[in-house]
Amino acid sequence: MSALVPLAAVGDLFPRGIAQYALGGLFVGLGASIIYFGTGIIAGASTFLESTLSYVSDADRFNRRKYLASRDWRVVFTVGIVAGAAVYAVAFAGGAWTTDVQWWRLLGGGFLVGVGTRLGKGCTSGHGVCGIGSASPTSITNVATFMAVAIGTAQLVSALGVNP
Repeated sequence: MSALVPLAAVGDLFPRGIAQYALGGLFVGLGASIIYFGTGIIAGASTFLESTLSYVSDADRFNRRKYLASRDWRVVFTVGIVAGAAVYAVAFAGGAWTTDVQWWRLLGGGFLVGVGTRLGKGCTSGHGVCGIGSASPTSITNVATFMAVAIGTAQLVSALGVNP
């Protein structure tokens, strides 16, 4: 009976069940593995902007060999992420727009995430999925930092009474 107590506590955190999250995690891990074993490239998405800007900019920063060599698949990768989310939202969530958060907060949050990915030398998906999966000490430290800041920010915002 005591072994069921932790399961019940976790179940309260996921009122719609955990199967969809476990399946999603399986697909994310499988996708990252296929990209890594197929190309030798870690499937983080943070260099998408820089690799895409190489199409329209002559700046040396955006025209590094590693960006030029990977920009085509990164565009497909990112379009696939957005398209997959859109298909899921339309098919299972009742529409393409599924948040009550104002557009300007989403834009501001996206900007801050972009700055953070540059400062952290990668995005949460790259560090969290690929970095931890390969036992990178830098990624483990970064993910611990991401989580601590995210939890602290959520607690602060909640204490201030800010709602979407």
